[in-house]
Amino acid sequence: MDTKHARFLKEKANHIRDEVIEVAVRNKAGHIAPSLSSVDILVALYYYGMTYKSENPLWEERDRLVFSKSHGCYSLYAILSDLGVIPKEEWQNFYSGKSHLSGCVERMPEYGLEAGCGSLGHGLPIATGIAFAGKVQKKSYFTFCIMGDGELQEGSIWEALQFAVKHELSHLIIIIDSNNLQAMDFITNILDREKGEATRRLTGFGLQPILYSGHNVVALASGIAEAKVSLSNKPKVIIAETIKGYGLKCMENMPSFHFRIPTKEELRLGRSYE
Repeated sequence: MDTKHARFLKEKANHIRDEVIEVAVRNKAGHIAPSLSSVDILVALYYYGMTYKSENPLWEERDRLVFSKSHGCYSLYAILSDLGVIPKEEWQNFYSGKSHLSGCVERMPEYGLEAGCGSLGHGLPIATGIAFAGKVQKKSYFTFCIMGDGELQEGSIWEALQFAVKHELSHLIIIIDSNNLQAMDFITNILDREKGEATRRLTGFGLQPILYSGHNVVALASGIAEAKVSLSNKPKVIIAETIKGYGLKCMENMPSFHFRIPTKEELRLGRSYE
């Protein structure tokens, strides 16, 4: 990746962060924090890693994205609006009676939304099915699934992984938004999980997860490109180590902000990016 493209990705990620904060605060939409942790992942996908035609979101050969942590969908809406897939007025009026967009992703293929995933743990099984269908039909598209690390507690996730490994779904790329928080508490307070356990468990299923800084959009973009050209016959797993609420100093790594709007005083603490 050349310097110009790297700069573009960084600037785009900050622009999307700005929009998510502005629209969500103005429209009093919660779930800002889980949306902010996945901004760089989504920017790396839509502006570099995915084969996608924004002018034709139903293009048969497109790469698919199943956004499993769907309560953190604001950054996805902002990007699809920026690309012209979701009408600007739908995004700007999000969380009001003037928009068809819901607080958790619902399937709207014409808006680039491939699957509804209101309940956690559903996205990876759906993505696995899409990837399996692509293999059976001898399609070349990739299926991406973005999920939260809290979802790794769901049995449906591990059932889907067993299926994906057995059927050698090499065009399935799983990206885990690993922000160490689920809903209103830290993951280690819900389950006594040691650092690195997710990597060990995934390795035990025959996978080779690779860790990245989830807020280094350039590294993520390069990692996604490498996953697509990998010769491995197994699904690919990227663990993106992120910070929930990344970008707002008042919100970063704060469990209480899972679904809370920052006050004017809290917003004055500023942002942690340029």
